[in-house]
Amino acid sequence: MGERGGMNTHDGGADAPEAREAERSGEVDAVADAPDASEASQPAAPVEPPTGVAALSLRYRIGAAVALAVVAAAVCVHLGMVFLHIAPSNTVTKAHGKAIDEWIYPEFEQNWKLFAPNPLQQNVAVQVRAQVRTIDGGSRETGWYDLSAQDGRAIDGNLLPSHTQQNELRRAWDFFTATHDDDNRAAGVRGTLSESYLRRIVVLRLERGGAAGAGGAVERVQIRSRTTNVAAPSWSREKISTDPAYRVLPWWSVSDDEARGGVQ
Repeated sequence: MGERGGMNTHDGGADAPEAREAERSGEVDAVADAPDASEASQPAAPVEPPTGVAALSLRYRIGAAVALAVVAAAVCVHLGMVFLHIAPSNTVTKAHGKAIDEWIYPEFEQNWKLFAPNPLQQNVAVQVRAQVRTIDGGSRETGWYDLSAQDGRAIDGNLLPSHTQQNELRRAWDFFTATHDDDNRAAGVRGTLSESYLRRIVVLRLERGGAAGAGGAVERVQIRSRTTNVAAPSWSREKISTDPAYRVLPWWSVSDDEARGGVQ
C-alpha cells in the first residue's frame, strides 16, 4: 500500500512539468494569434472613387462604347479605301472604283502607288505668256515666262522649301492633263475646274513678277509645257532623244476677279 501511494506521487510529480509546459505553449500561441493593438487602432485605407469612363453611369458607358466603335469602324474604312486607291488594279477596284474615288477625292488624294513605282523620266516645264493692257490703254504681248524654272531656283539650295514652291504648279499641271484629252478638251466638270485653277496660278505669278507693268493689267494668258526626256546614263547603250516637245494651250481670257487675285 505504501509503495503504491509513493508511486502515484512520483507519477504525478513527473506529469506536472509537462502540463505546465503545455499551458505555457498554449498561452504563447494565443498571444501570437491575437491582433496587434496598434494595427487594430489604425483606420482602414479609403477606397478611391472610379475615374474616367468607369465613373460614368451605365447609360453613358454604353454611349461611349458605341461612339468608340463607330470611330474605329470609320478609321478602318478610311484606311481600306486609301489602300485600295493606291494599290494596283484588282477585282475590288474594278468593281467599286467609283465609290473609292468618291471617298478619296478631293480631300484624301494620293499621288503615289503601291508595289509599282513609276519614277518620272521627263523634265516638264510649265511656261506662260500674256497679253497685257498698259496704263496708257495700249496692248502688248509678253515673252514666255518659265514658271517651273523660277520654282527650281527658289528650291535650289533651300533646306526648307515651301510646299507651294515644290508642288503647286506641278500638281496644277498634272490636274489639267489628267482631265483633258490630247486636243485640250475638258472632260467634265473637273476639267473646267482644272482650267480655272491653273489659270489663277499663272495670273498670280505674272502679277507678282510685274509682267503687266505699273498700272497695267493681264487680259489673256497662254500656257504651254516643254517636255524633255531625261538623258540615258553614260554607261547605257540606250538612245533617247532629248529634243523638247511642246504642248501649247489656247489663249484664255482673264476675268477682272482673277486679274485682282480673286476667286471665281
